[in-house]
Amino acid sequence: MADWSRVRKLLAWAGAALAVFFITLEAQGAEIVEKSQDKSGTAVFAGGCFWCTESDMVKVPGVISAVSGYAGGEEANPTYEQVSSGLTGHAEAVRVEFDPSVISYGELVRIFLKSIDPTDASGQFVDRGTQYRPMIFHLDQEQKQEAEKALDELARTGVFSKPLAVQISPLDNFYPAEDFHQGFYCKNPMRYKTYRRYSGRDQFLARTWPKDKESGPAKRQDRQKPAPETLKMKLSPLQYQVTQKDGTEPPFRNEYWDEKRPGLYVDVVSGEPLFSSLDKFDSGTGWPSFTRTLAPENIVLHQDESLFTTRTEVRSKHGDSHLGHVFDDGPQPTGLRYCMNSAALRFIPKDKLMEEGYGDYLKLFE
Repeated sequence: MADWSRVRKLLAWAGAALAVFFITLEAQGAEIVEKSQDKSGTAVFAGGCFWCTESDMVKVPGVISAVSGYAGGEEANPTYEQVSSGLTGHAEAVRVEFDPSVISYGELVRIFLKSIDPTDASGQFVDRGTQYRPMIFHLDQEQKQEAEKALDELARTGVFSKPLAVQISPLDNFYPAEDFHQGFYCKNPMRYKTYRRYSGRDQFLARTWPKDKESGPAKRQDRQKPAPETLKMKLSPLQYQVTQKDGTEPPFRNEYWDEKRPGLYVDVVSGEPLFSSLDKFDSGTGWPSFTRTLAPENIVLHQDESLFTTRTEVRSKHGDSHLGHVFDDGPQPTGLRYCMNSAALRFIPKDKLMEEGYGDYLKLFE
């Protein structure tokens, strides 16, 4: 006959042991989550045109993402039109997520200060008004102290004869700007570069920091590929899957397979020109197809041995986007068929080329 008293004691002991095990596991899990959360920090800067501030910040090693938006005003969820009027009290700002193990908040502040005119409280370069005032929005007392320290160090360098005018203020709220403004530097590279060139920003920075002109954020490649987190925010799920994961969209159910208007096709990530409607043809495959590239210098070819066959993959040079494949069964005069994914492209109609900063290509359609 079984000793039930002993059995009950063993079961009680096992239950207690399991309870301790799960409590310990839960605590370890919480510790892991807490540590993972500690791996990212947030900084918010206002440095004039947020197109430029976002572009400069996202290229800094250790920065995970940068989002353009509005901060420092009382109006809830303001629009660009409201903020640009200068009546809401907001400044064009950028929220930066960064990895503290790679770059500290203080270092990020110092880089920011070297990307603006810290002596101009009335705007930045060609952009005038309170909505373009330079500001550092701190999230806690430690960030405030770091910002004050960085400004004090800058003042003591003697680089500027005028007093520094960067405001340091607690962050009450941050409202992301409209999608049009997010990643503007890579979605509209020609228009962005034209604006930046004539804004006076880069000329000022080159004069002020001549030793940094080759390595400072303002001089880095505008077409540098953004971080994966930034791309996930800016691209649709399909665009991300195609360009970053070498995916393929469905035939006949994509945006440009039957597009017949004159215009250019550019990389959806970097904006670099890739194909022209003048070289587009109906291949019957259900994907946009071209006989040649518009700018061979923007195309990189790789051997692709997936799917149990050998194909030639086509990628963009600056955006490093997977575009599609090229085959030798196309029409003359090239005999090639560049079979592309619509999700990897952005189409710019002929009548929008000048507005989008691609005016140099208008002569193709004369």
